[in-house]
Amino acid sequence: MWQKILCVCLLLPACVQARVWLGEVSRVSDGDTLWIKAGRGVAPRKVRLLGLDAPELCQPGGVAARTALQALVAHKPVQVDVNFQDTYGRDLARLQVDGRDVGAALVGAGHAWSSRWRGSLGPYAVQEASARAAGLGLFADPAAELPRDFRKRQGPCRPVR
Repeated sequence: MWQKILCVCLLLPACVQARVWLGEVSRVSDGDTLWIKAGRGVAPRKVRLLGLDAPELCQPGGVAARTALQALVAHKPVQVDVNFQDTYGRDLARLQVDGRDVGAALVGAGHAWSSRWRGSLGPYAVQEASARAAGLGLFADPAAELPRDFRKRQGPCRPVR
């Protein structure tokens, strides 16, 4: 029994500790999910941007959010700061390109909402408030719907064939 406890104690810091690595974006799936290669011969990893929620592709603003993310990261090295993995096996990470926080840029341009959780307005609340005040992107429409509410009402987007 004590061996199991020791094993858990030794592995826990590795699970909790953030990992930082460099890579190149190979594909952008939507406004908050992309695939990043860490080097030659290494399979791309699926990464979900932490701290924001972009509209679904079939939701108003979804294609614009994906296009904005592609424009920010295309053909540039990115720094990936992984905090943990979600239930789908994606790395949840903050991304930097040219020293710029990609999440802050997307939310500040009105292409995503700051993640809300347990009453918190999220890490990009200031950027969202600024985009709302300026009526940028999603926030040009006062009835813009949070992606989680859209998914509850609509269900997942159907794949385009």
